[in-house]
Amino acid sequence: MLTIRNLQVEYKKEFPVLKGIDLSMESGKIHGLVGLNGAGKTTLLNTLYSFIRPSAGSVSYNDRSLKRQDIAYLEAENYFYPYMTGREYLDLFPAGTNGFKTDNWQQLFHIPLDDITENYSTGMRKKLALLAVLKLDKPIVVLDEPFNGLDLESAHILTLILQQLRKGGKTVLVTSHVFETLTSCCDYIHHIDHGAIDHSYSKDQFEMLQKRLYSTIEDQASDQIKRLI
Repeated sequence: MLTIRNLQVEYKKEFPVLKGIDLSMESGKIHGLVGLNGAGKTTLLNTLYSFIRPSAGSVSYNDRSLKRQDIAYLEAENYFYPYMTGREYLDLFPAGTNGFKTDNWQQLFHIPLDDITENYSTGMRKKLALLAVLKLDKPIVVLDEPFNGLDLESAHILTLILQQLRKGGKTVLVTSHVFETLTSCCDYIHHIDHGAIDHSYSKDQFEMLQKRLYSTIEDQASDQIKRLI
C-alpha cells in the first residue's frame, strides 16, 4: 500500500501547488491520475520521487517511509545523452530480478537499439525510456504521460504491459491527458483539482468522472469558441 497523508508543496508561501494530498493506493492495482493542466499531477509525481521536497505531509509504502529506491519513474520528457545508442542507454540502468532481456524487448517494440538516440522518433524515445523503467523492476511504477508519442500498436502493447505489472503485484500510477487511455487499463482513477484529490473513482464510476471533466471543459471553452468562430 502506498499511502500519502496531507502532502503539501508550495514554491512560495502565497503559491501552494499541492494542498494537503490524501491518497491510498493498493498494490496490484493500476491507478490513474487525471486533472486539467496545472492541477498538480506532475508536481505530485516529482514529489513522490523526491525531485521536490514537500513542505508538509508524509508518504509511506507498506507502513514505512517511502524511498526513491522503491520507485521506477518515467518522466513526461526524458533526457538522452548525445551520440549514445539505445543499447548503451539501457546499459546505464541496473537490472532488477525480473530477468530483463534487452533483445527480447527490442523484438517486441522494434527499437533500433544500435542506432544513436538522436535519430529516434518521439515514439522510439518514449519506448526506450519505458524499457529502462521496466528493467529496474521496482515495486512502484510511476509513469507520467507514457502514451504520448506512441502509435496504436505500441499504445496497446503498453496497456498489456501495465496489466502484467498489475498481475505481478506492482503499484502502478499513470497520468494521461487522453482520458480513454486511462479507462482502458486502470482499476481506479484519482481526480486532482487545484492541488488536492477531489475524488477517487472505481471502474463503474469512470463514466461519471468523464462527464464531470468534459462538463468543466465545456463550461470554460464554449463561450470563447463561439466568439472565435
